[in-house]
Amino acid sequence: MEDIRVINEKVKKEAMFIEELKAEIAKVIVGQNYVIERILVGFLGNGHILIEGVPGLAKTLIIKTVSDAVQTKFQRIQFTPDLLPADLTGTMIYNPQSGNFTVKKGPIFSNIILADEINRAPAKVQSALLEAMQEKQVTIGETTFKLEEPFLVLATQNPIEQEGTYPLPEAQVDRFMLKLKINYPEKEEEREILERMTTGQELKVKKIISPAAILHARSVVNEIYVDDKIKNYIVDIILATRYPEKYKLEDLKNLIAYGASPRATIYLTTAAKAYAFLNGRGYVTPEDVKSIGMDVLRHRVIVTYEAEAEETTSEDIVKSIFDAIEVP
Repeated sequence: MEDIRVINEKVKKEAMFIEELKAEIAKVIVGQNYVIERILVGFLGNGHILIEGVPGLAKTLIIKTVSDAVQTKFQRIQFTPDLLPADLTGTMIYNPQSGNFTVKKGPIFSNIILADEINRAPAKVQSALLEAMQEKQVTIGETTFKLEEPFLVLATQNPIEQEGTYPLPEAQVDRFMLKLKINYPEKEEEREILERMTTGQELKVKKIISPAAILHARSVVNEIYVDDKIKNYIVDIILATRYPEKYKLEDLKNLIAYGASPRATIYLTTAAKAYAFLNGRGYVTPEDVKSIGMDVLRHRVIVTYEAEAEETTSEDIVKSIFDAIEVP
């Protein structure tokens, strides 16, 4: 128990910057606590994030504001059907004077990448991005370059307009630690947005935290205690997406085409630790797992045609699983 107390005190001390960071972001962004918290989970858990929402919900503004509050290099890349891998990674340029090729690095060499409308770019671009996301490296010509840490891809996609889009490959979607859905603001928030955004004044945020501090916070997140009961709970949730009949969820068997992969187990544990850190705790509770679970699993449970015919979504399935699995 002594260890848990020590790590708890450590987390309380280290997590103090979180409130300051949130307050700074709130100078520009009205509400959207859910999304901001999840982006911070991505930072702390070293995981990429996919954000889905209709146009005009400030997806880009949220990401830009968060990166403004962190002293990191930020790049926004607008994904379009004519984007080439070299537009992302960079290219070799021939110098006629010296007869040599020099490397011109692309916008991917940043800490935070906003991949705007990620599903508009073709497969070659996605595979270049995939190498950067998974291996944290970029290959130009014959040379491979390591990317600076922290390196985070925050991608947005628009769920309504599918003209001219390429569905993201499952392998790539699985690389995103979290998939978030942004909703419309409440009435009071909408009114506040009206007041704040129609004055013509530029809203600025201060830089609160350095990349080194983020990497240090990550090392603290790794130390957060996860009890064996919670580990078993996480594994049961993941296994229930693969073999629902073993968990008395026979009615889900024909609705799930593919369950969550072992990567989901890793991400669910890491995200729960990061969520505990955000709440200033040195140990993970079942509530942490439940709070973050939907965001980790909604894009990893692939539904069958039967489920689509019944209008059952992966979210409905994940919710049923959380309701059914016994909480430790």
